[in-house]
Amino acid sequence: MRTSHRKDVLTTGQVATVCHVAPRTVSKWFDSGKLKGYRIPGSRDRRIPIDQLIAFMRAHGLPLDGLDGGTCRVLIVGEQLPGELLEALSAADRYEVRTAANGFEAGVFAQQFRPHVVVLPVDEDADGAAGICRNIKGSASLGAAKVIASANQITESLRSRLLSKGFDEVLPSPYTFPQLARTIENATDLLR
Repeated sequence: MRTSHRKDVLTTGQVATVCHVAPRTVSKWFDSGKLKGYRIPGSRDRRIPIDQLIAFMRAHGLPLDGLDGGTCRVLIVGEQLPGELLEALSAADRYEVRTAANGFEAGVFAQQFRPHVVVLPVDEDADGAAGICRNIKGSASLGAAKVIASANQITESLRSRLLSKGFDEVLPSPYTFPQLARTIENATDLLR
């Protein structure tokens, strides 16, 4: 299990992950003066000191439990992941990943781990997975989590149906680390 090191300064993307919002929202907070920080000279990039972020989160009633160095906590449910994918996930500094073999384990892990992203397989029971997605979105402690559906054969019809049922993204299974990372980034950067 990797330990996370808290950084002194975060990017807008890292702040977005911690606060469960889109990076553009963080940029708006920064540009309006609500969130203090600075711009990198010669660039449009913004940086937010951790102490300023903590003060902002407290002032706006945002839970500080997401402040773990900007890592994205991912819970993958019911999938046997290949060894090379697990190694890539473990080596990536921006993700902390847990896997759950079944729904019961997923429920226990979700309450302890408080994931930012949950990956659910939908092949066997799309309606059951949609119910789990609704429960996650309706939970006081997990409602900000993004839920990604994974399926072996994704048609445009299935994709549209899953997105209409509350999933934030759809991922073809089996997937590679770059596919998973891209899908996580797409889901967490969605503007609502």
